[in-house]
Amino acid sequence: MVSDFFFPNMGGVEEHIYNLSQCLLQKGHKVVIMTHSYEDRVGVRYMTNGLKVYYLPIKVFYNQCVLPTMICNVPLIRYILIREHVEIIHGHSAFSALAHEAMLVGNLMGLKTVFTDHSLFGFADASAVITNKFIQISVADCNHCICVSHTGKENTVLRAKVDSRRVSVIPNAVDTYSFLPDPSQRSKSQITVVVVSRLVYRKGVDLTAQIIGDLCLKYKDICFLIAGDGPKRWLLEEIREKRGLQDRVTLLGSLEHSQVRNVLVKGDIFFEHIVD
Repeated sequence: MVSDFFFPNMGGVEEHIYNLSQCLLQKGHKVVIMTHSYEDRVGVRYMTNGLKVYYLPIKVFYNQCVLPTMICNVPLIRYILIREHVEIIHGHSAFSALAHEAMLVGNLMGLKTVFTDHSLFGFADASAVITNKFIQISVADCNHCICVSHTGKENTVLRAKVDSRRVSVIPNAVDTYSFLPDPSQRSKSQITVVVVSRLVYRKGVDLTAQIIGDLCLKYKDICFLIAGDGPKRWLLEEIREKRGLQDRVTLLGSLEHSQVRNVLVKGDIFFEHIVD
């Protein structure tokens, strides 16, 4: 498993990689994770069930990603692949330069490569154009791609110009029973909408802020409970102040993973982020 995004950083990709690795370990497979260093977390660490994690001594370039040189880290990646007798390289996230670099090295070594695309991207802005060209080159020789939704598959096929027959859809698993709303924790006089997400542009926070203002104006019995933090938090704070919604929009900030369920069960509606 290779990605720039892994613990101690928190997010959906990080959770996905960890849980998938644990399931593979339980089935008897050997799993090794490769990511970059996080502050003083450098070298080899072991997690639950002996999950081995390589925190490579590579500096972060932007947004938790390493500089996409495609060649500078070849000796280090090659050494780990040989040392661990790796047969399959599974890269995660279109944004992860390390994942694409590891898949490239694996292809050159004759190893099987799999890529999971967790996100939706546009086609028009500069960032999307660069990322789409990058992923098109990266998955050209990838053995198979995985997307987490059918919409995601359509997006990936168009962006990466990959044959749709080489792309499978495996939805993220959710134990819905664990997140059933708890009537004892909900207001009987209001409809509570819960939002749990990183407050960044990619998660559709700009649209969320607009929707909050419009819905609160139209429906007097609706309120929002928002958990998460990020550079777009100011936008939610601004809409709350401008519209005078202090009593109807609650910003909880960052939460520990163990606290997320206790927030979700307080709502009548869970408002999924627009873009992942």
